[in-house]
Amino acid sequence: MSKFPGIGVMIQSLGGNEETVKAVKASLGKKISAIKLENDCLSLTFKDNTVLTLRDSGQSCCEHRYMSTDDNFEDYVGGKLTDLELRDAPNIQAEYDEHEVQFLVVKTSKGQFAMANHNEHNGYYGGFYIEARLG
Repeated sequence: MSKFPGIGVMIQSLGGNEETVKAVKASLGKKISAIKLENDCLSLTFKDNTVLTLRDSGQSCCEHRYMSTDDNFEDYVGGKLTDLELRDAPNIQAEYDEHEVQFLVVKTSKGQFAMANHNEHNGYYGGFYIEARLG
């Protein structure tokens, strides 16, 4: 892992995470009616038709960031959102560059699932900036 976060992560961090905290707090306890991963953005739609979106917004110029999971979202639809947690993971071995991973664990009343956030870069970038928005 890079010793320092990339410029994209640093710039995002300067703005603070007040909007993310507010969006997550407003979503806790809501019943989930749909979950989807599209364009590297996780969306949880709730029974009241609000949508919580979660994405890694730490992009700098020369990185490849993406989100993936092996979990089946349908197993969690109908449950209530109880918490979100970020967990660091070991880097993936790469021959010529860096490949960082950070898990976003989504906890529901029906269990939890994990999203893997990936950041592939040349070593001058790095880190993650997961933000949430409620709409």
